[in-house]
Amino acid sequence: MQTGFGVFVDPVMILAALAGGAFGAALGALPAFIFTGFMVIAGQVAEYVDPEAAAITGAIAFGPPFSPAVSFAGGAAAAAYAAKQGYMDTGFDYHEAKNIAFAQGTKPDVLLVGAVFGVVGYWITQVSNVFLLPWDSIAMGVVVSALIHRLAFGYSLIGDVRGGSLLDMSPFEREEMRAGGGEAAVDGGVDQPQTDGGTVTKSRFAVEPWLPHQYKWVNVVTLSIFGGLLGAFIALETGLVFLGFGISAATLVFLNCGVEQIPVTHHITLIGSAGAVAAVGGDPTGATTVGLLAGAFFGLISGLFGEAFQRVFYAHGDTHWDPPAAAIVFGSLVIALLAIVGILPDSSYVPTLGL
Repeated sequence: MQTGFGVFVDPVMILAALAGGAFGAALGALPAFIFTGFMVIAGQVAEYVDPEAAAITGAIAFGPPFSPAVSFAGGAAAAAYAAKQGYMDTGFDYHEAKNIAFAQGTKPDVLLVGAVFGVVGYWITQVSNVFLLPWDSIAMGVVVSALIHRLAFGYSLIGDVRGGSLLDMSPFEREEMRAGGGEAAVDGGVDQPQTDGGTVTKSRFAVEPWLPHQYKWVNVVTLSIFGGLLGAFIALETGLVFLGFGISAATLVFLNCGVEQIPVTHHITLIGSAGAVAAVGGDPTGATTVGLLAGAFFGLISGLFGEAFQRVFYAHGDTHWDPPAAAIVFGSLVIALLAIVGILPDSSYVPTLGL
């Protein structure tokens, strides 16, 4: 494998990223991400048994082909493209482009879109890696890739904002609807489904919270504190900063299978883990009160940022712009900056511009 700027044109990595993006499109972004979670668990356990055995986590789970910036981002882009082409009619409650649990199967053009965006995600990740930019490079790949596919396929950057502000979820709580094809028609103050050539188009909620069971601020705060504590304890006891992330990602298999109320926590456990490790100096020898409290704090800020992000960039839009990835970017940036200025003794796995 090449290093430095050679990673951008390394044919092995490019081919692997093409395969990973197509894999994400074929399975669907969420199933592909769940697979990554299991791969992370396998890699972290192998590394715990033999510290030299880090290849499964670094080269496979977080590298082409199964990096979330490759397979998950490729799957999300494929869903956006397939919905725009009219390929998806699944009865999904929100815009079909947000249906990241849906497997696109074997349609060649959809797989090609996934493959191309797999390479896009790989390149974005490598930009961060080459310059040691102070954030989680994979999460940044997911975030920027989603921005690109939203604009490239002609979707609105923010979407149709309803309610009193971008952050207002009350229209969802009132079950206000809009038409799926665009602006909602209004009759006596009640949104009505639009028609197109006599056919009623799909009605959608006026505001579509990323997780209907996980958007209220008090719920997010509570979940984030405990999730941060959990991630911190796992990382401090094992020395494995990514194990909590893998466990959280793997639990989403239940969400993908339709089990209600399953929380999404990988952004919370990962940043809680990293914050705890950073707080104890990067060499954990066991759980401590300071480390656990640091994990709770960083889990909290990650969870809150993820919720704020979904209210601005997910709830009103038409495609999946991943709130957990954005939260990981933010949380890892905070950890890096605090380490750079000397408040934290270490930055865990997060680069610090070489400082």
